Amino acid sequence: MQYKAFVADETESGFLQSVKILDTDKLPEGELLVKVHYSSLNYKDALSATGNKGVTKNYPHTPGIDAAGVVVKSDVAEYSAGDEVIVTGYDLGMNTPGGYGVYISVPAEWAVKLPAGLTLKESMIIGTAGFTAAISLSRLSQLVKPADGKVLVTGATGGVGSVALSLLSKLGYQTVAVSGKETEYEFLKELGATEIIARSVFQEADKRPLLSATFAGAIDTVGGPILEKILKQLHPLGAVTTCGSVSSTQLNMTVFPFILRGISLIGISAQNYPTALRKPLWEKLAAVWKPDHLLEIYNEITLDDLQSAIGDILQGKLRGRTIVRHDAII
Repeated sequence: MQYKAFVADETESGFLQSVKILDTDKLPEGELLVKVHYSSLNYKDALSATGNKGVTKNYPHTPGIDAAGVVVKSDVAEYSAGDEVIVTGYDLGMNTPGGYGVYISVPAEWAVKLPAGLTLKESMIIGTAGFTAAISLSRLSQLVKPADGKVLVTGATGGVGSVALSLLSKLGYQTVAVSGKETEYEFLKELGATEIIARSVFQEADKRPLLSATFAGAIDTVGGPILEKILKQLHPLGAVTTCGSVSSTQLNMTVFPFILRGISLIGISAQNYPTALRKPLWEKLAAVWKPDHLLEIYNEITLDDLQSAIGDILQGKLRGRTIVRHDAII
């Protein structure tokens, strides 16, 4: 079968992107052939589309680390043609053709049946970014309870941050958002931020090994100096999850906050999150954890709009989630 796909290719003049017609016969062997209805745009997709060899080694390539659609063909008993599924993480969209193609071929292990309470579209508004936020909250909530104090969210207008704010607010946490986008402060308040700190203010350098204990916990999406500042300001026994390094991969600080205050730093990765844990977390996101603001945090585009949107996400111009609808499927 022929299908449309957004393809990144390496040429003599650099990396170029275009919408092409491909054939399912060229897809890798997989236990499931899925017709994709929706995908989403993540920072990792933008890196893949622009030639980051740390994400994607070989080109031409179809990015898209998220996909939601319908099983067309199954080689395993657990899935049947017609099943609605979510496929996120693992190697999808990195070195395996991803959700920016109308068809994907993947191992059954990569898929989760769409839980009752979510549509395919809603699952991609959540996507890897929202799933990362949910993993972060799942881990953080084991150590930090709503009564313990304020929880900070960095990169608050981004995909992970916006969902994290909505989830924390839904579960009764008092949230503080850090953002460099003053024009989006009202958006952050709508998501549940009870306080907003300008990024330029929060990231002001302070070389002291410990600062005043201000926050019970945090969900950090940027890393670097901002993460350092958070760690220095956590309450005793506080915790912070970290899932991004757009600011920096380095931490330049002492171990005093860890030893003197007994704090925890928890790394989060959605890519290889265990299959056995994915289903129950998606079921939570479809029910008790379903974000109240889900339909307020997304923008919808098609394959033809992707090139422009990729430039915007790399420049930090997007807010919330951007989902990709395949033209042939309305």
